[in-house]
Amino acid sequence: MQVTFLGTNGWFDTPTGNTVSVLVQTREYDLIFDAGNGIAKADSYISQEKPVYLFLSHFHIDHIAGLHTLVKFRLKQGLKIFCRPGGSVLLHTFVGEPFTVPLEKLPYPAHAIELGEGIHKIPFTVECRPLVHPGSCYGYRVEIDGKVIAFCTDTGVCDNAVTLARNADLLITECGLKPGDSSPDWPHLNPKDAIGIAERANAKRLALLHFGAEVYKTLEERKALQDQFEYLSPGLIVATDDLTIDI
Repeated sequence: MQVTFLGTNGWFDTPTGNTVSVLVQTREYDLIFDAGNGIAKADSYISQEKPVYLFLSHFHIDHIAGLHTLVKFRLKQGLKIFCRPGGSVLLHTFVGEPFTVPLEKLPYPAHAIELGEGIHKIPFTVECRPLVHPGSCYGYRVEIDGKVIAFCTDTGVCDNAVTLARNADLLITECGLKPGDSSPDWPHLNPKDAIGIAERANAKRLALLHFGAEVYKTLEERKALQDQFEYLSPGLIVATDDLTIDI
């Protein structure tokens, strides 16, 4: 299984990267978490022969801005887009006229599917839980090919993030804030918050992304996190755009 960080910025694109999107390539499916502008690069990595499953955490623009590029793809087995209850209306509004080509006019089948909180077979197992963030944000836990991937962004510290990440082979979560910072009115994580969630969950490995574009202005600032915190989280991944890892 390969994981590629297509976009690692939060809020907006900068020379450090595109807004957030993560590709997980499995034996039978290509999974994508969130559709920031990084998603436009997915066709550089996938064959487009497999079914593609896209999981949207929420509808803030930095997590859906890349949806307008769906028309460039030629997904031979189609696309399923998963979102929270009520999200399909927002999805069809955003991926529709006059903003962009509507889902029903894409050059392949594309379907929006709402998932309630809980555990689902789609056909692999996915668990959805609400996180602590404005705009009704979901975290996901996917069990596939004998591995567990947890995707929890955007969020503050919460029990549901720990639940989703329990014993995960990889926890992908956010690092919107600098060490020691907090934002109680608009919850995000700093590095120690993220490491604390991974430790409580007994996650095997932690990957940080969704670096606040106005906070982490250079890649050197991200690298400093690696140097500062890897001793607390062995194997820590401080993600940059187009980094691919094996799980």
